[in-house]
Amino acid sequence: MSLRIYLILAALLLAITQLPAIQAWLAWDRQAIQAGEMWRILTGNLTHTNWPHMLMNTLALAIISFIFRAHVHLKSYTTLILGLSAVVGIAILASDIHWYAGLSGVLHGLFAWGVVKDIQARQKGGWLLLLGLGVKVGWEQVVGGSASSEALIGARVAIEAHLAGALAGGLIALGCIIWKHQIQRSDSI
Repeated sequence: MSLRIYLILAALLLAITQLPAIQAWLAWDRQAIQAGEMWRILTGNLTHTNWPHMLMNTLALAIISFIFRAHVHLKSYTTLILGLSAVVGIAILASDIHWYAGLSGVLHGLFAWGVVKDIQARQKGGWLLLLGLGVKVGWEQVVGGSASSEALIGARVAIEAHLAGALAGGLIALGCIIWKHQIQRSDSI
């Protein structure tokens, strides 16, 4: 399957999860999770507050995926997205958020992962992109989310998800790099 087909299927999935009856069953909801609906930890990342929010995140997924397409292998990329979804969903439990919907935490994780992979591949601009991501996420932690984004999505920007996703994406990429070096080292012995 090509990356384009993959992204079209992802866009369809995100659109389907936006249907009200489905969204109500999938959104990250603290009370529902505490009542045993654990799937919401993952699926809350698939739902969105409104259609503009879903379209914005779908476009961001496509852009990030194409920027870092040299590092994308669809099977492991899917695993990465699921792993980031789990980390973001669990990390939100440590916050005071009661309801969450959106892919932005995962998107921050994908971007961080891609940047670290770019740095490893000695791509020009990798360190600058990492600095930009760090400044953006740090700024949000101090000042809060963008007012224009909040107006567009009709909710508070979940800066906690952005931080968790970015940290997880970077750490996953570093972990993969270290693991690969360990395997290469043991193969050469």
